[in-house]
Amino acid sequence: MTTVRNIAAYIEELAPLYWAESWDNVGLQVGDPGAAVQRVLVALELTDPVLEEAESLGCDMVVVHHPPIFRPLKALRFDNRPARRLLRLIRGGIALYAAHTNLDQAAGMTNDTLAAAAGLTEFEVLKQAGEERYVKLVVFVPRGHEDAVRDALAGAGAGHIGNYSHCTFQAPGTGTFLPLEGTNPFIGQQGRLERVEELRLETIVPESAAAQAVQAMIAAHPYEEVAYDLYPLANPGKVRGHGRIGRLAQPVSLAQLAERLKQALRTPAVRVVGDPERMVTTVAVGAGAGADLIRPAASRGADVLVTGDVKYHEAQDALDLGLALVDVGHYNSEAGAIGSLAAYLRERLAADGHPVEVVESQAGRDPFRFV
Repeated sequence: MTTVRNIAAYIEELAPLYWAESWDNVGLQVGDPGAAVQRVLVALELTDPVLEEAESLGCDMVVVHHPPIFRPLKALRFDNRPARRLLRLIRGGIALYAAHTNLDQAAGMTNDTLAAAAGLTEFEVLKQAGEERYVKLVVFVPRGHEDAVRDALAGAGAGHIGNYSHCTFQAPGTGTFLPLEGTNPFIGQQGRLERVEELRLETIVPESAAAQAVQAMIAAHPYEEVAYDLYPLANPGKVRGHGRIGRLAQPVSLAQLAERLKQALRTPAVRVVGDPERMVTTVAVGAGAGADLIRPAASRGADVLVTGDVKYHEAQDALDLGLALVDVGHYNSEAGAIGSLAAYLRERLAADGHPVEVVESQAGRDPFRFV
């Protein structure tokens, strides 16, 4: 049985909860972690049409980017729409999970999809929020079983260095143990000290994948009780953070970039700050309301920042810094990640043999209209 907890764990492998900003509210917001799930709807946010879509499709869980429970609740009055939606979720047995600022930092999600829409094929984090932390996992394996344990670790995300997988080091030694009463040893007998030729197998693991790596290692290990160690490492890890910055393959005018974004994001209009004929090469993006990235983008040498929800004085600040802006709208800047998140969940569920259907919402809409 696939549960809400399983789906949440997959999302948190991609976007750990501790990545979220301190003011954010992410994770499971409604529902029982142990409830069974057969169909999941992925949407940008929980609106009435999205909720109706989930109900009509028979979904057991909805995964959204914008948390409907964001600020502390002072009341649950069902004569207002937000509370009524929560009531319908509860009555319908539909769980709700939100991945917000943690998802913005995840590979392949909101900022990466916006960077791709702008035409960037190579880019990096614009504003660093942290970096991946690593641990060293050491396990002692009887000779002849090391390959099975190594494969299990690699499949759970351990032993990856750059474009190399299955990176481990092994050294021989002798392990000792005395099986006590009530044990069922793989090697040896109760009450007799055993000496076994073992291999010390060690590898590097992202901290976010450590729990699943240990679980996979124990499942593949022949011993009833597995001896292993986890050591924190100071190795510099992959940088994570907000926004992205990169260079276009060929310079284009600001107007041409705006048109490219209109086509890629399927929106009839965008707002532009700056000279439309200005040629731009270095492009920064910030999904959502990214005006706080104006100064970081300018300081990193960007010609233009692509984002949403830009206010008047923020636009003036950008001009003063010599930075052009393309405001594609909050919804448009993030909606591309819905398909990416749904695809990720399908892949992870299929790999682990979970027969769960993942559906991309078709009911989500930008609240703004151009007239």
